[in-house]
Formats: sequence, C-alpha cells, structure tokens
Amino acid sequence: MASLPAHIGAAPGNLPPNVCQLPRTGQLAALLTGLRNKETSRGAFVFYADRVNRLLVEEGLNHLPVLEKGLEYQGVDFEGKICGVSIMRAGESMEAGLRECCRAVRIGKILIQRDEETAQAKLFYAKLPDDIANRYCLLLDPMLATGGSAIKAIEVLLDHGVPQERIIFLNLVSCPEGLKAMYDAYPQVKIVTAWVDEALNEHKYIVPGLGDFGDRYFTSS
Repeated sequence: MASLPAHIGAAPGNLPPNVCQLPRTGQLAALLTGLRNKETSRGAFVFYADRVNRLLVEEGLNHLPVLEKGLEYQGVDFEGKICGVSIMRAGESMEAGLRECCRAVRIGKILIQRDEETAQAKLFYAKLPDDIANRYCLLLDPMLATGGSAIKAIEVLLDHGVPQERIIFLNLVSCPEGLKAMYDAYPQVKIVTAWVDEALNEHKYIVPGLGDFGDRYFTSS
C-alpha cells in the first residue's frame, strides 16, 4: 500500500481514549483534500462529503454491541434498536449515509445555536423518537471545534433518558481541543471522527478546517 506524506499520514497523538479515528488512507486524504479546497463546486463537495459520511456510519456501526443469532448459521444481530440524531443543519448532511446503511432508521433532530450575549450553546429545538431512551443513538455533526454544540446535544439526549454509553458521536473533522472538551464532559460517549486537524485558532475556528460545512453542502454557489 502506498504511504502518505509524513505530515498527512501521521495522526495526532494523545487522543482521549473514547476517540476512534478512521485510518488515514490515501482515499480518505484525497476526499478531505477535495472538501478543503475552496474552489470545489457544491456538487463535488456534496459527493466527497457523502463518501466520507458513509465511511463514518459504517465505522460507527462497528462499535455497537451485537448478540448471537441464528440456528444452522451462528450469526449476530445488533443488541438494540438504533436511531440517528442530527445537530441541525450541518448534521442533516449525514442522514443519507445513515439511511443507506440502516434501512428505515428513525432520525431525530436537535437545533443548537450560540447565545450572542453569553457565547454559550443554547437549545432551540429538539424532536426525538418517543422511545429514544431504549435506543442506541448515532449523534451526527460534521465539525467539532470547541465541542459546545455537541456537549449540549448530549445533555439533551441524557435528559431524555439515553445513557452515555449508548451514544456514538460521528463527525468528519475534529480538533484536539474539542475532543478533550467532549471527553472531560462525557467520557463514556464514543467518538468516531474521520480526521483530527491541528488546533483551534484565536477565533475558535478549526485549522486548517474546511469552511462553513452547512453552507457549502446545502447552498448552491
């Protein structure tokens, strides 16, 4: 297998123990390169994002517990019911990838925005399956910067009876600061990320990042 350049192939060290990063393959690096390029058209951006989303969902499903199932063939099945919960609006871009892997999966939505006065994440809307407390939840949001929105979303899930250990957070691009904040707040929540970037800058933006994901995915240029 061809190796990546050292500065691309080397994943950041000392990640929290609840973090699983996708292998830094040439395919994944190429997809992220397309996503980061500001000249990438919206159609191409959506294509690249959907490819990575599918990889994330498939890896996320690998972390769900299974039970033995079968008679002549000793197989397995997922231990419990699954649902997706997207953090609007960027997280909605990941719903199609989840539905491709889990037919007829239930999906909830959470809208969280930053309060301009307090700079804290504030819940504006939540619509979740009635039986979410009995499900494993795949929480969807493509970007993890400070971790404020994801932490608030997890708080909402906990308030609805979902245990930490039943939550798996899926995201495309994260940074060490956000991952640490998530671990400090909810260490039992599993995180599956496609790529860990270098850091946050003074404006709390991910470096190098890829811009406003929601705008690039949903808005025609």
